[in-house]
Amino acid sequence: MRILVIVFLLCSEMLPAQVFTPAIYPKGYFRNPLAIPIDLSGNFGELRPNHYHMGLDLKTRQRENQPVHAAAEGYVARIKIEPGGFGRALYINHPNGYTTLYAHLNDFNPQLEAWVKEQQYKQQSWRIFLEPPANLFPVKKGDFIAYSGNTGGSQAPHLHFEIRRTADDINLNPLLFGLPLTDNVPPRILRLGIYDRTKSIYEQSARIFPVKLAGGTRYVATPTLITVTSPQISFAIGAFDTHTGSTNLNGIFESILYVDDQAAVGFQMDNISYNDTRYLNAHIDYRTRAGGGPWLQQLFDLPGYINSIYKNAKAQGGVIDLSDGEIHNIRIEVKDTYLNTSTLECRVQYKPGTTSAATSSSANNPMFYPLMLDGFEREDCEFYIGERCLYDSVHIRYNRSATTNPQAVSALHSIGASYIPLQEAFLVRIQPTRILTPAEQQKTVMLWTAGTKKDVQKVEWQSNWASARFRDFGTYQLVVDEEPPAIVPVGFTNGADLSKASRISFTIKDNNNKFKNVKPMLNGKWIRFTNDKGRTFIYRFDEHCPPGKHELTVYAEDEAGNATSKTFTFIR
Repeated sequence: MRILVIVFLLCSEMLPAQVFTPAIYPKGYFRNPLAIPIDLSGNFGELRPNHYHMGLDLKTRQRENQPVHAAAEGYVARIKIEPGGFGRALYINHPNGYTTLYAHLNDFNPQLEAWVKEQQYKQQSWRIFLEPPANLFPVKKGDFIAYSGNTGGSQAPHLHFEIRRTADDINLNPLLFGLPLTDNVPPRILRLGIYDRTKSIYEQSARIFPVKLAGGTRYVATPTLITVTSPQISFAIGAFDTHTGSTNLNGIFESILYVDDQAAVGFQMDNISYNDTRYLNAHIDYRTRAGGGPWLQQLFDLPGYINSIYKNAKAQGGVIDLSDGEIHNIRIEVKDTYLNTSTLECRVQYKPGTTSAATSSSANNPMFYPLMLDGFEREDCEFYIGERCLYDSVHIRYNRSATTNPQAVSALHSIGASYIPLQEAFLVRIQPTRILTPAEQQKTVMLWTAGTKKDVQKVEWQSNWASARFRDFGTYQLVVDEEPPAIVPVGFTNGADLSKASRISFTIKDNNNKFKNVKPMLNGKWIRFTNDKGRTFIYRFDEHCPPGKHELTVYAEDEAGNATSKTFTFIR
């Protein structure tokens, strides 16, 4: 019997049983950055919308302001404050060539906090990125550096902690550094997915099979013998991990697929760059997830996944050839960083039968390919998809229709489908349905919608064509936006007596939910309003606002360039 199994090759030979060479990192060098035992709400490589989770989320007992300590000796190398993302974050460089990051913080230690505030006033910006000199803020292992919080993209109080290589800023799995965490719990496997690899991954629905525990850490698919009608298939798994004493459903570390006891493909959450974190969309079954289905991690490497987490799978991408019609044994190992292991077993056999017809190309449904630049042109709409936009070949459907938006000055152009992910933004060019005045052109934005989601981008004009870039497929139209944003006070009115208050705040409302260039001035001077999570702007009264009467003027601008200004008086 000849077994035709496509596997990735090393020196033209089958891979040995040990697919991944264990990385060696310094154990015990970094301490727990909290003064309470480590309890994870998220781990490295965990699946998140549009990105891998790039560190550990350490629980802070559902409270803010837990003391955060330097994990090792070093110096504060970077400080970042932003509305989303990390919120308030510190980076510490260490002499052994690693950098630790601490995010979603509240106040820094008093010395750091005072210096950061001084820099914000110098730059007249609450959002800030600082790189202090190496000798300005040295730290020793265990030094108090900040309080934990819930700032930025955080949804609940916790500390986000990362370890990176300083030289190239690559994120490493912190659990490989021997942090004090007990884990005797193997991963749990929930389901198995199978795909027809003669078709685009986005032009089919996964065949999903339940699995059951067959004793110990061994799982079997039901049925145990699965017949397929395609001679070339690939697999995906649904699985999660946890640790001793925890009920959180965290991500798995490693998975390897074996066909007839020969290693075929595997992935490992060892190191990932932030430049590559969006490639999560090439690692998961994006179509199933976008349709409200479960997370499925693919055991195959799509051609548009650059710098992938898969082990040398580029040659064949984890495609299994079953054209011989024989029964083949499948074993999938799933591991955590402590090498607790679970296995899933099944058998597969190819039996020719009826398969759904492949999607055919047409004038309004052309095929596009990863790693290729290609375009689509019609009388009043063009789009161009770059080399690093797509992960797999797929037909991109186009449709033109009338719009009901009274602000629109173009037809409604539908491009692609929301279940086809994009790594990089693609270019959309639209012609308006009438000649716009120069003033209207200045206020024109391109409106993207997909279901209940929407976004606007300021367009660039070339002759009578307006262009913008987007990272999601959907519908697009040109809109003339002449409505300025509104500045809305929160909890006070003009002339209010705030002598007993501790702060003053306002929000910005915009018809397209997108504003920028917000500048608050107190008595003619910039004043530091925080804007955590991009919502309410808050100023906590300090030495910059002594007792007495004050005038607050707020300037705001939207994406179309409409600007507004509003002045309030209050007594402090």
